[in-house]
Amino acid sequence: MKNLRLPGQARWSGRLTSTALAIGLSAALGGVASAAPSGTAESAAAAQTGADTDAVTAASGEALTEGADQAVVGGADQAVSEAMGQVMAGGEEQAAGTRKVKWVYLTFDDGPSPRYTAQVLKILQTYKVRATFFVIGQNVKRYPALTRRADQRGHSVQSHTWSHPNLRKVNWSTFKYQIRTTDRYVRAQTGYTPRCLRPPYGATNRLVARRAATLGKTIKLWSVDPRDWTRPGKSVIARRVLANVRSGSVVLLHDGGGNRSQTVAALPTILKTLNARGYVFYPLWCR
Repeated sequence: MKNLRLPGQARWSGRLTSTALAIGLSAALGGVASAAPSGTAESAAAAQTGADTDAVTAASGEALTEGADQAVVGGADQAVSEAMGQVMAGGEEQAAGTRKVKWVYLTFDDGPSPRYTAQVLKILQTYKVRATFFVIGQNVKRYPALTRRADQRGHSVQSHTWSHPNLRKVNWSTFKYQIRTTDRYVRAQTGYTPRCLRPPYGATNRLVARRAATLGKTIKLWSVDPRDWTRPGKSVIARRVLANVRSGSVVLLHDGGGNRSQTVAALPTILKTLNARGYVFYPLWCR
């Protein structure tokens, strides 16, 4: 096995390289016909209703507002997104001295929110955990202090666009506005420009990835989605995460865009259990 550097040891040391993404994505695209699942993401989710292990999918829906949650990545593009998510989360246990280390990336979308982000930050501080916040630019403008606080506590602050559009449906001019405006407001609070981009709804394809790369962004999706935005209950959220986490998993949670009280309530159980299992938490960074 290659002697890879352990992710997250310093602010910039934990970033997965764009080269690895390109290699993994190219391989995934080569087999996209066989990788594409049958039916839609919604039908797949419906077939697994009530199952705690149905949560792993890079194409699961997420929402900025209540009731708008649904997957928009389908067919070949869905396979592309899922493959990209696997590349992002494909870490195996790696040797650190004489022991093996398991790591996980907690990510929070749609914030900052004055009510829920503050609570999430407090819990993360209690457990000495660093995470990644994929922020909405408009919310950064409204609540700059929360963005600044996340950065000051060692969390990674990355882009989730300015107003949460489906990037597959916008023109180039709008795409640039969504990314560059968010960059400006995040940079004003953190001192750095976000290099990671999480497309709203996980809606990506070759064009979105190419446009993102033109603007210096790397697409970051997820590999574990407990669908916390559906508010299934704090115990269900925690159980879905814990049943599916593996070393290198990228967990999708939400700290904004609606009532996130159940996510906040589930977080201590998730952190305590993963700590007990020997996981180390790292923020995501991109080149």
